[in-house]
Parts: sequence; structure tokens; C-alpha cells
Amino acid sequence: MDLMTAFTNEQLKENAPEICIGDTVVVHCRIKDGSNERIQLFEGTVIAKKGGGISETFTVRKVSYGVGVEKIFPVHSPNVAKIDVVRKGKVRRAKLYYLRDRVGKSSKVKERI
Repeated sequence: MDLMTAFTNEQLKENAPEICIGDTVVVHCRIKDGSNERIQLFEGTVIAKKGGGISETFTVRKVSYGVGVEKIFPVHSPNVAKIDVVRKGKVRRAKLYYLRDRVGKSSKVKERI
């Protein structure tokens, strides 16, 4: 094993969450405000996953005050404290970019039972 893969393997989180496309998740982010640190919650639908290993990311979308907001989070980042899955989504696509054009009830994802 070369030096680069050994370094990246020790940076991976052991308890990486099992999130799928279409899931509604709450991401607990660490935010630094000057000298103090706090946790900020971001709740939305996972619309994309990308990459693998240390560079794996997922995109979360929510609508806040009528404006769509998307954030891309690295799975293995130390700034992502915790990821909670609120509900599982039933989807047939790998990327849910079509939700950007939807408004109201049509922008919801069915729940998997």
C-alpha cells in the first residue's frame, strides 16, 4: 500500500451513515464563529451522491422561505458532526435534479415503507 492510500484510509470515518438518494436527512454541521463553535442543522432531501473514498460527497436540497437552497457535504469531513435519516425515499433515479423545477406537492418524494 502506498503512502497516499494509507493516509486517506486513516482519515475515513468508521461509522459513515447509510444514506440513499431521495432520503430526507438532517445534517449537523460544525460552524466556527470567531472563538466559539456551534452546531447548525440543515434538513433537506438528498438529490445526488458523487465520488467514493475520501472524496465522497452528497448534495442536500431544501426550500427556505420560497428559495431553493442546495449544499454539498463531504461524507468524511470533520465539520459534519452527524447525519440523521428522517425518512427513506422511494426513487427510481440516481440524480434528482428534476426537483429543482418542481414547486409545491410535486416536489415531494414518496416514502419507502
